[in-house]
Amino acid sequence: MRLATITNCAYGATVLLTLLSGATMILASEAHEDERAAVQQRYELDQATSTLRDEVNRLTGQARQFVLDGDVSHLVVYRREADALSDVEKRIEHIGDAGATRDELNAVAEAIRWADMLHDEQEAAIAAWQEGDLDTAREIMFGAEYERELGKVESAVERFQYRLDQRTANDVVTATQLSSAWRTASEVVLAITAALFLCVLYFVLTRRILKPVVRLSDVVTRLAAEDYAAEPPHCDQIDEIGDMAQAVRIFRESGLERQRLEKQRDEEARNRDLMARMMQRMQSCETLDELGKVVARFVPDISGGSAGRLYLHEKARNALVELCQWSSPIAARTEFSPLSCWALRRGVPHRFRHERADMPCDHVREQTHDLVETVCLPLMAQQETIGLLYLEHGGIEAGEVPRSYLEMLAENVALAVANLRLRAELSDLAMVDPLTDLANRRKLEQALGGLRSEADTRTTPVSCLVLDIDHFKQFNDRFGHDAGDEVLRQVGAVLKKSVREGSMAFRFGGEEFVILLPNVGTDKACERAEFIRRQIAALDLRHEGKPLGNISASIGVATAPVQTSVDRLLQTADAALLRAKEEGRDRVVAASRAEVCRTAA
Repeated sequence: MRLATITNCAYGATVLLTLLSGATMILASEAHEDERAAVQQRYELDQATSTLRDEVNRLTGQARQFVLDGDVSHLVVYRREADALSDVEKRIEHIGDAGATRDELNAVAEAIRWADMLHDEQEAAIAAWQEGDLDTAREIMFGAEYERELGKVESAVERFQYRLDQRTANDVVTATQLSSAWRTASEVVLAITAALFLCVLYFVLTRRILKPVVRLSDVVTRLAAEDYAAEPPHCDQIDEIGDMAQAVRIFRESGLERQRLEKQRDEEARNRDLMARMMQRMQSCETLDELGKVVARFVPDISGGSAGRLYLHEKARNALVELCQWSSPIAARTEFSPLSCWALRRGVPHRFRHERADMPCDHVREQTHDLVETVCLPLMAQQETIGLLYLEHGGIEAGEVPRSYLEMLAENVALAVANLRLRAELSDLAMVDPLTDLANRRKLEQALGGLRSEADTRTTPVSCLVLDIDHFKQFNDRFGHDAGDEVLRQVGAVLKKSVREGSMAFRFGGEEFVILLPNVGTDKACERAEFIRRQIAALDLRHEGKPLGNISASIGVATAPVQTSVDRLLQTADAALLRAKEEGRDRVVAASRAEVCRTAA
């Protein structure tokens, strides 16, 4: 409300209060008139009932005189008084019009009824006297029953007058109180009228002008210094001060929106920078473990501090297996079936919030549904599911991070995983012999290179077994190359089963194989070689349903640094293999000093 409107309203209120004061004075005067009317009414009703009682008494007296002395003049007066009593009863019947209450009317009606009964007895006594029955006439007029009825008339009249006195007294008190209240109200209204002017003056000058202006001045000063935490005073009224407050509020909201946009822009720039750095690191990763470390380092910052896990799909087991995790997620399991995740079923991101109607994934523990918000992002490459990026938010809104960033994040991680797997597959193709499924000679050279790099710091022995199938060329010529390939596959299977964790088996070329046994000495290496030789000799070889007969193998064993150096390990074992062939084949021979010297030369 504007100040001019307030002033006009105050003026109108003053006029209204003045009129109200005059009205209360008039009402006080009317209340005084009601008091006088109540007294006048009591007088009229009291007079009416008193006349009834007097007329009954006069009739009784005239009737008794006539019965006693038989004077006709008393009978004449009696008849005249009886007519007068009828007029009184008719007037009393309309006493309700004068304001009598129901109880008062009942009392008057009872008095009239008893008066009528007395009149009937008086007529009966006069009739008995006229017939000459003086005793009966006197018995009626002076009997106890007549006296009792006469007393009831008196009692009814007195009861009516008592109730009339009570009601009249209450009406007078009420009228007096009302008159006093209206006079007091008139005085109060006059006082309010006087105080209104002072209050309006105080309100306009201090509350509506001075105080809001001071608060607005402080807010404007802080907003000028870009302190948008300053909140303008709340002004519901529509006036000049309210217009100023609204303008300041709009200016503050514009500043806050500008700050929000700047913060959002900075956050987007930060996320883009994090995403770019993460992509660069992932492109440089050589293994999935390195990739997991990069993801665990960057994803929490990009996803708004969320906890989570990175799962990879293992085709052999058809299961999602955890590669890495960050920020200690509490809801999801470390391994589960692809059918347990709605995101993997549908091929699109799936978000679950407890307060929203949606289906939670089965890999999320049920007891955590109301504690966290989960987001599942499928990792897809070439229309194939390769993994899942799982995020959970405890106590924060996942919606704070734009969905586009999360999808871009999942796309980049999927691309990096696909590239690493492709590189691993290509590397396996280059390092694995396709016939025996053993590592090939290139992989052997790589492994020997790693052993050479560790030679100066290595404190445990490394043994090498070189195996050759005896008379393989003759076997090949006799049964054909397909049968020979079957022999190589069976020997490769024996070697693969015989290799323990940390050891490696290689096809060196043709019918020759190599086994590296890190942390194994000569004696243990010879035992292993003998076990392999017996396994090969026990093979039941068949090709196209035909038995191929028994085969045997010769194995040479060398150990570094006991018998030779790591650099000469393969050559020393090969020299021991030659000696095994020279000694008759189908045996295990450990390198001797002669083989060591010969290879060194």
